[in-house]
Amino acid sequence: MNLDQVLQTFLAECQELCREMESALLVLESEPGNDEAINAIFRAAHTIKGSAGLFGFEDLVAFTHVMENVLDHVREGRLPADGDLIALLLVCGDHISHLITRVGAEPMLDPDARTQQETLIRRLEGHLGAPGHHASVAPKAAEQARPARVNWHVSLRFGSEVFRNGMDPASFIRYLSTLGDIVALTLIDDALPEAAEMDPESCYLGFEITLATGADKETIEGVFEFVRDDCRLTILPPDSRVSDCIAHINALPEGDMRLGEILIQSGALTRHELEEGLRTQQEASPPPLGQILVEHQAVQQPVVDAALQKQKQVAEARSQENNTIRVDAAKLDHLITLIGELVTAGAGTHQLAQRSEVTGLPEAASALSRLVEEVRESALKLRMVQIGATFNRFQRVVRDVSRDLGKDIRLIISGAETELDKSVVEMIGDPLTHLVRNSLDHGIEREDVRLAAGKPGRGHVRLHAFHDSGSIVIEVSDDGKGLDRDRILEKAVERGLVHPGQALSDHEIHQLIFEPGFSTADQVTNLSGRGVGMDVVKRDITRLRGTLELESVPGKGSTFRIRLPLTLAIIDGFLVGVGDAAFVIPLDHVVECLELSPDAKAEADRHYVNLRGTVLPFIRLRETFGIPGAATGRESIVVIQAGGQRSGLVVDALMGEFQTVIKPLGPLFSGLKGIVGSTILGTGEVALILDVPALIHKETHREALASDPRLQAQ
Repeated sequence: MNLDQVLQTFLAECQELCREMESALLVLESEPGNDEAINAIFRAAHTIKGSAGLFGFEDLVAFTHVMENVLDHVREGRLPADGDLIALLLVCGDHISHLITRVGAEPMLDPDARTQQETLIRRLEGHLGAPGHHASVAPKAAEQARPARVNWHVSLRFGSEVFRNGMDPASFIRYLSTLGDIVALTLIDDALPEAAEMDPESCYLGFEITLATGADKETIEGVFEFVRDDCRLTILPPDSRVSDCIAHINALPEGDMRLGEILIQSGALTRHELEEGLRTQQEASPPPLGQILVEHQAVQQPVVDAALQKQKQVAEARSQENNTIRVDAAKLDHLITLIGELVTAGAGTHQLAQRSEVTGLPEAASALSRLVEEVRESALKLRMVQIGATFNRFQRVVRDVSRDLGKDIRLIISGAETELDKSVVEMIGDPLTHLVRNSLDHGIEREDVRLAAGKPGRGHVRLHAFHDSGSIVIEVSDDGKGLDRDRILEKAVERGLVHPGQALSDHEIHQLIFEPGFSTADQVTNLSGRGVGMDVVKRDITRLRGTLELESVPGKGSTFRIRLPLTLAIIDGFLVGVGDAAFVIPLDHVVECLELSPDAKAEADRHYVNLRGTVLPFIRLRETFGIPGAATGRESIVVIQAGGQRSGLVVDALMGEFQTVIKPLGPLFSGLKGIVGSTILGTGEVALILDVPALIHKETHREALASDPRLQAQ
């Protein structure tokens, strides 16, 4: 294993642990006394400390060690997890995240970070040394409560594969020293072969260590958690019986007297005890190993029980880890790109096979197409991740911002298990942040205002995700005051966005808040008022081929609805032709196809048909995109649906389903309405991919314009 890869894994896992710690702290704040959350916070801090110790990141180890002591007091019930402590621990988690991002930098702690770390350590030690109002007696009490330092004997024999697995034996010894003082250390190199036979990538080292510490056996074993399967570890407790020491000597490959001398030098045995023990063992057959363990458990039962429980937890965790594998995102993106090219090549092969007269070739091409489709779907599933991790990050945002604003606000999350493409998840974070902060600042009223309006004092912001018609919909809603229509219109007139007296629909007025620089705030705050944010939200969502809808009811609240494609790479499409042009309609939006009736064709101004008793408006793609030439004798309507609205697309030819690799349009065509990208057909021709929601919105707006005299006058 490459050490750089190990380090990257360490960084990723530590960041994940920081997020878990933050989530558990927020749970603990709302549910005081939640033992599961307390244990999760402690485990995260302990694991970060242990991992950092293996890599020699002393600043990170020193800080998390103090934090771990505080959490240990909380876990044992000696320190209450009140609001002040949780707020401090949240800041400590942020500091740990900062240190992790500084890994590899020299120094890890810049002057500002060092000052902050010293301040945080003093505040943490203040909770340890001065709980309640007994600051004067607390240090003495803490000293009395501290476990006495005793000598433990640690015997280590590292496996030959340790180096190849990216582990450094010296790092474990260095981390062990953080638990106490290493009184004696002897290097065991008996397994080291001659130089000519030595493998420089194999480990032949062992250690016999005497450690003076107040830690228990479980803590000492935890030092070697990451290498437990690659080493032989024996820990002899203080005042171990002679039989246990003799059993340990016999279990190791080195000579009896050599290991005996080491135990004598470390103080674990006296020379008389060693000689007497070896003589007694020679006179009587040694007891079975199981009997020795049973006898040992009778003496150290609490320690053994804790060790067995820890071993069970580690085994379960490793079992889960073996079910997953971390893959570099760049490698996954490259795989998706190759599969996209495979899809295009497969489509070309299928078309050639259809025109070929070779017997059996069309069937073989169809089988190949099915396999390519399965490979494509499997590859895309690799990129699908749950949106819950993104949603959970806003727990901290809502907590901090609501406190700054002096409001009582709770975040409600639903649909966290909804999956979408990893690239979409990474790019949706910033727009969601702006929308959530906007709801907190502009949407939710102060508690006294809410109570006066007959609402509960606590406001609610909701994040909800669900699948709809092959897209993912993310809703950010609040139960606040809603949008002030008159205030928005007034500000728009002041900025010259609309003319005085101009008649606008509610939808058009709501869309004004997405104009660059637009804001209704009277004061500039840390959160809003500068007119920056909502225009960025709309731009970012449009870049993701998504749409942004807004619903607002005065006094009830607002809902921002983001509709995004599940993936940005490959889609199933329905290929249609208009004249010499080809278009791809995303298959998830296609409902059905039907022939355009002669009556509808005869009336040029008519843009709707009777579809089983309902009115279906339709769009002539020939007119929309200015395609030259007259319509063919037979035209068809493709019924499409998006966001609960239906419409029809009039085309000349229906060419069937088509797997589409999405190619982005160049900057020159970035503002083109109704088109989201292009694709290459099997024949080498280019087909445009239609933006169905944009086309339906255009048709809806045209119908509204035709039926509203006020809009026609403008």
